[in-house]
Amino acid sequence: MSTFTQTLLHGNQRAFKPETLTPLQKLTLQYVVFGLVYYGFAAIEGMLMRINQVQPQELLFPERYFAMLTAHPLVGIFGSSYLLVFGAFTFLIPYLMKKPLWSFRTAQATLWLIVVGVITFWLDGFLTHYAPLYTLYWPLPADFKQFNPVSGAIFIVGIALVMVGTALFVLNVFKTITYTPPGWTKQPAGALFADSLGLTTLKRFFQGKLRRDQPQDHLVSLPVAAIARGTVDVAFNVAIILFSGILILVYMIAEISGHSLKTTLVDALLYKNWYWWGLDLVADGLVLVFVAGTWYLLASLITGSEVFMSRWARFALGLELVVSWTVWSHHLLSDQAQPAILKVGSGEMVTAFELITQGLAFFITMVTLWKARPLQMTNPLKFLLGGLLGFALAVPAGIMQADAGLNRILHNTQWVIGPHVHVAILVGLTMTLYSAVYLLLPMLTNGAKLWSEKLASIHFWTHLVGGVGMGAFMGMAGLQGMLRRTIYSDGEYLPYMVLAAICGSLLLVALACFLVNIVMTLGLNGALGLFKRSTLPASEILPGTDLATQARD
Repeated sequence: MSTFTQTLLHGNQRAFKPETLTPLQKLTLQYVVFGLVYYGFAAIEGMLMRINQVQPQELLFPERYFAMLTAHPLVGIFGSSYLLVFGAFTFLIPYLMKKPLWSFRTAQATLWLIVVGVITFWLDGFLTHYAPLYTLYWPLPADFKQFNPVSGAIFIVGIALVMVGTALFVLNVFKTITYTPPGWTKQPAGALFADSLGLTTLKRFFQGKLRRDQPQDHLVSLPVAAIARGTVDVAFNVAIILFSGILILVYMIAEISGHSLKTTLVDALLYKNWYWWGLDLVADGLVLVFVAGTWYLLASLITGSEVFMSRWARFALGLELVVSWTVWSHHLLSDQAQPAILKVGSGEMVTAFELITQGLAFFITMVTLWKARPLQMTNPLKFLLGGLLGFALAVPAGIMQADAGLNRILHNTQWVIGPHVHVAILVGLTMTLYSAVYLLLPMLTNGAKLWSEKLASIHFWTHLVGGVGMGAFMGMAGLQGMLRRTIYSDGEYLPYMVLAAICGSLLLVALACFLVNIVMTLGLNGALGLFKRSTLPASEILPGTDLATQARD
């Protein structure tokens, strides 16, 4: 058997044995596996649509194209980003708090509910071409002339499964932070909860003691506080999207049963504000708070030092959480019925404040890295810097859109989805997650060594150039008037779309490099072994750290 074949089957080092992993290690890696599979789904679909923008293809006739366009962001967000983020945090909260996860079964349920929910709405779109684009956002009451209500009902059921799984994640996060494991000395649940949400910092601020605030004054670490505060937005998002889905499902079921509710009054403007409030909690709350906390954790682990201005970092995280509840109206700046006070207050003024909160997180992370020089340019550090660059580009692009005048020009164009959304998600968020994966991989695999550093370097550069380049060329087309969610067949924006497609192909190359590297590191047998039952107790976080049986007071 050749060396390559041996490595492919058994991994870069035969010492890696999945049976030695704890259940939590295995479960975290399962989240990563499914998250990468769904990222592959979204990337391939994105590339197919990009080719279609260069030259419309018979394979992607309009109904299929718009069904793909509907599923594409949802698979990317719920199927990939949610699973990668939730998997990492499910491991990190017990690890950082040095106590077992509250419920291993709940974490398993979260994984499978999201996996099944995503494949449900993806298959529904693929088979029935259900394509309302914003999926839950349509003028009520529903018009069923274009789409079959059965297709809509199945699609919503898939979304609902994802939301239920997400709700279980929220429960597991806060219970793990606040509960007392069996046999342990009673822990102050209320104080832990308050400190994780920033109420301790807020109290010190009003007492004028924030300058004297020290890390030891807190019951939870800075990364755990960030996870907790981002999870608050996750909880609100679940409630709003789940309610919206149930509302639509009622209309669908009524239509299927022959009792149309088209005459039922649901105020369209109220619904739009409600829906966008919930959806914006993902983009402007969950992502920014979670990302800031992840930056702090990565910077601390990479440098081995405390985060610079950690007390102000805590305060900024709490401020960002509150800001995230009040910025939704920037999505409705071009809606003529939207009240001017909401456009100016929420849509412009409060939204602009996010440049300060995220800028502060950027500054704190960069200074933490700068003060720790000299640093070796490792894979986690390179991808962390790439993630920082992504948000440094995408956040100002979003702030530009939150100007009523510019919004008239940029609204519903490729600019919105290119320099803002794709750069934020593909470069900012995804490269931050890649940094976490590279950093946590040895910890999750008991020391497995990456198969090829050169392949990881190719992964970095192709992903960075591809993500920034694709967003830039989409933005250039948008400035020329190219609309999003529109098929162009006359080649009006062909040069920009060709260049965007070339950059998109680099993203596929980057993903291929990463997957090959991971498979060759773990081996096919090792990867399959992740789904075999572990013989170690679920209370263990890492081998030899059975916290449930450690000596107590």
